Amino acid sequence: MRLLLWLVALMAAAIGIAVTARFNPGNVVFFYPPHRIDLSLNLFVVLAALLFLVLYVLARAVRATLGMPARVAEYRLRKREREANRGLREALKALFEGRFGHAEKAAKRAAELPDNAGLAALIAARAAHRMREPARRDAWLAGVLHDQSLKTARLMTVTELLVDEHKPEAALEAVRELNASGQRHIHALQWAMKANQQARNWPEVLRLVRTLDKRNALHPALSSRLREMAYESLLGEGGHDAESLKRMWATVPNADRCKPYIAARAASAFNARGLHDEARVIVENALASEWDERVVRAYREAAGPEGSGTLLAQIEKCEGWLRAHPGDAELALTLGALCLRQKLWGKAQRYLEQALVDAVDPDQVREAHLKLAQLHEALGQQEEASRHFRLCALATVL
Repeated sequence: MRLLLWLVALMAAAIGIAVTARFNPGNVVFFYPPHRIDLSLNLFVVLAALLFLVLYVLARAVRATLGMPARVAEYRLRKREREANRGLREALKALFEGRFGHAEKAAKRAAELPDNAGLAALIAARAAHRMREPARRDAWLAGVLHDQSLKTARLMTVTELLVDEHKPEAALEAVRELNASGQRHIHALQWAMKANQQARNWPEVLRLVRTLDKRNALHPALSSRLREMAYESLLGEGGHDAESLKRMWATVPNADRCKPYIAARAASAFNARGLHDEARVIVENALASEWDERVVRAYREAAGPEGSGTLLAQIEKCEGWLRAHPGDAELALTLGALCLRQKLWGKAQRYLEQALVDAVDPDQVREAHLKLAQLHEALGQQEEASRHFRLCALATVL
């Protein structure tokens, strides 16, 4: 339809021009003595139009010729950009596919374009790291050292790669530089936590775990395990004396003090330094929050002196716990051990035999037989004592 309209318009224009030219009696005279040229006005118009067309074509040809070098340079630049961008896409694709050699080669092509050089260097550095080529990796990273627009990306890459290489000190240097620039996003905190974990900087690990927990950035199981590892190390340090242990425990948040694994480890640490009163308080507070056999075991180790009111109070408290938790072998064993220490022979035997009935852990069976052997030995019942000693030894072997 559009072509038909164009044809109609063209024909109408041709008819109009023909009619106008037919009834146009004008002429044009050119004098150049002694010459004279006479032209009809119609021919003059046609010649003028042709001259304009020729001049226009010549002008465009000259302009195109003069602009040819610039267009060639622009074409080459566009071609280089296309090749570099294609190389960048191929490098990313190969990196994600695990073809690290191909990724590094493609990154080299991408780096030929200045705008892509920084990102290509980071991709190539990751690829070289995966191929266990630290020299090439460091050379690529050095290439973006002064690019401020990629500072955060470079530091995050350096931290991640150094943590993967188990070089926590160098990784922490990058973390400090990252923190100095004000970057504290979640991913940076996660890698900082891993670097501090490798460096065994447990106080900082705990601080970062708490920060990440507030942002729901850690799985609860991982958070729990990291806290357990941190407190295991902090409370198990041999350099702690009684006072330093108290100071360290004072820094532990109340929410963590009631965690069973933390309370059990802390009570053991306090017991090892003779701070049995503090250990008992830790255990009682933890058990009031959550029942756990590991904490009950630490309560047994924190037994008060024989014949003291503290020991009797422990026995009374354990009996209350046993009414709330019948069938708990660890608690029955603890109660039997405390009664044995207090020389309450009948109660001790009853609770220890109950522990044997309920026990499923070989360690509980062995300790119950040992305590019963000690009880019968104290009562002069050598035959029963020998029998329990033998059963204890058998449980140890099995």
